[in-house]
Amino acid sequence: MAADIAEQPDVFARLLEGPPAAAIAEVAAEIAARRPRNVLFVGRGTSDHAALYGAYLAEIRLGLPVASASPSAITLYGARPDFSDALVVGVSQSGGSPDLSGVLSAARETGALTLAVTNNPESPLAQAAELSVDVSAGHERAVAATKTYTAELLALLLLVEGIRAGDGRLPEAERAALAALPGLAAAALADRTAEELAQRYRFAPHMVTTGRGYAYPTAREAALKLMETSYVPTLAFSGADLLHGPLAMTDTDVPVLAVVGDGPGGQSMREVIARLKERKADVLTVGPQGDLGVPAVDERYSPLLDILPLQKLALALALARGENPDAPRGLKKVTSTL
Repeated sequence: MAADIAEQPDVFARLLEGPPAAAIAEVAAEIAARRPRNVLFVGRGTSDHAALYGAYLAEIRLGLPVASASPSAITLYGARPDFSDALVVGVSQSGGSPDLSGVLSAARETGALTLAVTNNPESPLAQAAELSVDVSAGHERAVAATKTYTAELLALLLLVEGIRAGDGRLPEAERAALAALPGLAAAALADRTAEELAQRYRFAPHMVTTGRGYAYPTAREAALKLMETSYVPTLAFSGADLLHGPLAMTDTDVPVLAVVGDGPGGQSMREVIARLKERKADVLTVGPQGDLGVPAVDERYSPLLDILPLQKLALALALARGENPDAPRGLKKVTSTL
């Protein structure tokens, strides 16, 4: 897991240059030309969190209605919704789960433009889709996904911005800003604060993660990483949902990891942080001014950096608790569901 985490700056650089970037631009141009009227994402686990990030991008940057598919409706109940004029995007590191391939196959049969975003371009998911994007993360050693997650995020960012441009070609200012990401990721990973904080949560019986807007997928992914590597029950809430009831369970014994960026999502978290402090909750903030600091970037880019110290925290916490983060109990790299 440590090796996978450390490779993320190189993965970013690889996606931003040469054949991978050109391939994503070509797919983006094709989607733009087809002019979908809505977008449907489907994914599981970590990839579902990447898909949630893609949903925020598509709604905010493309102005398209976005929804999340319910695979069981198609694979278990045999439903065949009318997907005409929709872009249906399957996101999966392995591309091997039959339910995701089933959704894309059904969507393609009923009129959708289908796209697979995966780390395995030869996978069943990629074969089921009309279009495919290879996130080019390389082999991931650990069961817990790290570099494939951020590669999916970056691929979706490039894809959405390419669609927005119309021809897949990003504006010069956008390309320049993205070119800084590998160096910023390396700087975030060089900070050892996450390792130092692991002892603080070694005996935590449960935790909460929270964020709003682009930060919400980060909160959900951080919760999953903590659960699958350290076995700490962790609940993830949007900042707004946290105030609608779950806030009542927070107190000094419930550590809260709050992702707080510089954009509108981060600004809206100020009330959440204030309310948590009223509850005397143990709050750890992640962001440019946070306890776990990351470089300040455009809010769209923040999820690619905010998750890095949280991955390191999950790794360090697992080790502090005497667990093996590379081989979580009961889990394997490829999970197949119907």
